[in-house]
Amino acid sequence: MPALAIWSPEDEVLGAVGPLALAAAAGTALVVDLDPEGPAYPGDVSLASLVAEGPTKADLSPHRRGVAVVRNGGIDPQDAEVVLRALVEGWPAVVFRLPAGHVADGSALPVLPLVPGSLLGRSSGPAVYQRSAWRVQAPPNSVVLPRPGSGTIGALLNGRSPHPADRWIRAWRRVWRNAWA
Repeated sequence: MPALAIWSPEDEVLGAVGPLALAAAAGTALVVDLDPEGPAYPGDVSLASLVAEGPTKADLSPHRRGVAVVRNGGIDPQDAEVVLRALVEGWPAVVFRLPAGHVADGSALPVLPLVPGSLLGRSSGPAVYQRSAWRVQAPPNSVVLPRPGSGTIGALLNGRSPHPADRWIRAWRRVWRNAWA
């Protein structure tokens, strides 16, 4: 089953909503927050509770189309390896959200704001860039996301699915295609 890890070292909002958008682009997917200090995603299931109590059959595969989220709950991802492997085996797509402080080692795809100047970084490898109000040239062979529509971010953060034809969500589909190309 496909699994991608992403992180946004420079934009906390993009770091919280990007994994949700990538999951929505897959159609049916699970977002697993690997940051013990991550956002307060809604829901009763946390990675910490899955490790403590063991995952149920219902946790290990989707029961409906759409995005499911497993918030972190304060656990180090290294303590959850067995559960993480089981989730990847059971779900059609899994998005791992890494903390902003993740060390760039090539194991995760950075999601970076596309802004002028050199104050914020560029990736020397594959990356996803979020277009801003400025016209800035993106590095070659990168995925550049259009600016999201006004309701898209709100829908994702409130646990609703954006419209499947949403251009921002459609652009995230290129990330899945590029990962397996």
